[in-house]
Amino acid sequence: MSASWREFWNRANPIYVNERHRQRHYAGLADEIAALVPHPGARVLDHGCGDALSAGRVAEACARLYLCDAAPRVRDALAARFAGETRIAVIGPEEIPALPDRSLDLVVAHSVAQYLTPAELDGLLGLWHAKLRPGGCLVVADVIPPDLGALADSRALLAFARRDGFLAAALLGLARTALSDYPALRRQLGLTRYTPAAMLERLRAAGYIAEARPNLGHNPQRLAFAARVPAG
Repeated sequence: MSASWREFWNRANPIYVNERHRQRHYAGLADEIAALVPHPGARVLDHGCGDALSAGRVAEACARLYLCDAAPRVRDALAARFAGETRIAVIGPEEIPALPDRSLDLVVAHSVAQYLTPAELDGLLGLWHAKLRPGGCLVVADVIPPDLGALADSRALLAFARRDGFLAAALLGLARTALSDYPALRRQLGLTRYTPAAMLERLRAAGYIAEARPNLGHNPQRLAFAARVPAG
């Protein structure tokens, strides 16, 4: 992740239009991740977890949950929020190599790939592969395809807002985002995009048995993939 994107996520930003949006986003995501946990003794890494407001739900489904984020501000808030939860550990990306090899059952990387260069993603694919047990699963989600623009993302947000009761705030939030530095950062730094075939090829080249799956989160037009480490 570039320093500029890290700085963006390390400060207050307009991505969530209000507190209800933020709460509903993380509640839904936590339920989906918890459903992926293969058994109660599982060890899970949520890489690029963000605020992870409802991570306690995931922790209830597994034995150990690592919440990993590159932004120090986010990690500090997570550490304070889950200080009393013994199953949750908050770590930075630089701490992942120290985790024991073949110790994880599930790795989730939601809304991460677009902020990495292809070379950075390849490095993480190899690292996650080393840390997953044989038969363990990596889920790479919220991947942006080449033909999906900001207008489609806005429509998905408005549909989510309509369902969950913050439509007026979403309309105002989209205007606020348009006036923020986020569009300029997208133009300057870009977001890395993948076709389904390109991401599957990348995952298979890294040693995974991979297939497309429905996306996590509110935007069904973005892509997701389940990639398993071969057993045996």
